[in-house]
Amino acid sequence: MIFVFFLGVCTLFAQEATPTPAPAAQASAYTPKFHGDPAHSDSEAAALAYMRVVMRAEVGFNKQYGHYANALAQLVHSGTFTQRMVNPDRGDYTVGYKGKKDNFILTMTPKMLDAQHRSLYAENDGKIHADDAKAADANSEVIETHHW
Repeated sequence: MIFVFFLGVCTLFAQEATPTPAPAAQASAYTPKFHGDPAHSDSEAAALAYMRVVMRAEVGFNKQYGHYANALAQLVHSGTFTQRMVNPDRGDYTVGYKGKKDNFILTMTPKMLDAQHRSLYAENDGKIHADDAKAADANSEVIETHHW
């Protein structure tokens, strides 16, 4: 009887000492890259950074030539825009670009549209628009404004 009691207590302690598996790790929340960062994920932050580079390059290109670029390739060596940046595949996003003499339209379309990968849109007015339900356009929410 004592042996059975002792065996039962040892079994109880062994069960209590066995660590329980940790719950599955949840997706970590996005950490903003700077004060006022409007991004919802790392890939959206990268897409927004790309847009800022293109927009700055367009401002410089327009000052130098008196019009905006007809294609992204024309922006190479304008500001910090490089040849590698002409590739429209930007990880979780795809670049769309339409240039005209007096304006340009830059879009970043996520490969999977959701709250962390919003569709992005910008023109020469310096405003970046975002939408998590459809393709962003000039009527979508403004998430960032630049005055270059």
